[in-house]
Amino acid sequence: MYVVKSPLADADLKTVSEALQGALVDLVDLSLVAKQIHWNVVGPRFRSIHLQLDEVVGSARTHSDTVAERASALGVSPDGRAATVAAGSGIATADAGWIKDTEAVGAMVEALGAVITWMRERVEATGEPDPVSQDIFIGITADLEKHHWMFQAEHA
Repeated sequence: MYVVKSPLADADLKTVSEALQGALVDLVDLSLVAKQIHWNVVGPRFRSIHLQLDEVVGSARTHSDTVAERASALGVSPDGRAATVAAGSGIATADAGWIKDTEAVGAMVEALGAVITWMRERVEATGEPDPVSQDIFIGITADLEKHHWMFQAEHA
């Protein structure tokens, strides 16, 4: 059932909706992984990493809302339920318990790197069928790359 009619052709809508749904899952999971690490990071750099993780969480949550609303605008119902995120995310899970600051930074470098790779694939996939969604993916990728750079600098 479509409540909102998309201006895109069916084949284009399929491509774009898959990209948007995949991005939504990745961004929701990125926010959860970052928050789990945020609550459990310990070590000499606790405070700076703790605060940096909140910045990632905020970005991921803002971007997930943008992606979900874009899907809705195209007539596609976004699915950010916990079960959907758990089944669809490719981000490595955060371990339970305390995590040393150096391991926390390494985990974020890995998680952000994975999401950025998938976002860049979505940039490519949506360029022809929907430049508007592509533009959203470009902005998200730029922001995540900034966070990735900062964590990499911490990890050096």
